[in-house]
Amino acid sequence: MTYLTTKNEVIAVRGEKIAYRELSKGKSEFPLVMLVHLAANMDNWDPQLIDLLAEHQHLILLDLPGVGASEGKIEPTLEETAESVVAIVHALGYEKINLLGLSMGGMIAQEVVRADPELVHKLILVGTGPRGGKGIDRITPVTFAHMFHALLQRKDMKRYIFYTNDARGEQEATKVFNRLNSRTSEWADQPMKVSSFLRQLKAIKKWGTAQTDDLTFIKQPTLIVNGDHDDMVPTENSYQMHEKIKGSQLIIYPHAGHGSLFQYAGAFSQAVQQFLA
Repeated sequence: MTYLTTKNEVIAVRGEKIAYRELSKGKSEFPLVMLVHLAANMDNWDPQLIDLLAEHQHLILLDLPGVGASEGKIEPTLEETAESVVAIVHALGYEKINLLGLSMGGMIAQEVVRADPELVHKLILVGTGPRGGKGIDRITPVTFAHMFHALLQRKDMKRYIFYTNDARGEQEATKVFNRLNSRTSEWADQPMKVSSFLRQLKAIKKWGTAQTDDLTFIKQPTLIVNGDHDDMVPTENSYQMHEKIKGSQLIIYPHAGHGSLFQYAGAFSQAVQQFLA
């Protein structure tokens, strides 16, 4: 089975149905729970990357409340969203996980560690930054500017958010979008609602305007990954997190933006396997 034909499963958590997908159960000592980016459901994970990770890792991907096929509403803060992640993981029967967060998912992942530090064994933060980090308070205008640019160029809305604005970025974006679009309707998740997207932006704005975090609460082994040209969550944040999180590892991929993990799916999956081994 590949990720393109992995169906949604559902579990009841605090009276709401939560959708998730699970691959390679039992493959690793701890499952790797993966939290996706802003305005995304489970279909927004690159299927090539997921298949590569699933070769060695038990994976659990989530639609958080108010996203995709999950019931409920987007929580007003990322801290409350993190509490939902903890509740979902415990409902699935796990007391210890590895945790990967991409962009907004990386912000939520940090709050999961703060809320329940014993739950997370190892932490992977991709294309993200700390609470109060540089540019996080401006994600809303940056997002809309890139979306408007894509609309004018008749491109996928994520074209300029995730990939560099040049020929190389166009080439890499086309490869990934072709993989994402290869999922058939039979195996598709429910689309993201505009209202949920706007609520996510408000939650990120609150988090981005809060007091800058020193990240001393993160004691777990941590891998930090980004591209060298991330316009959405400026790459500078990755360097700052690396300095603040003692013993962390840092990977910066060249000529890459917010979607570096998809652009470098092979290299990134190998780095994750080595980190979690």
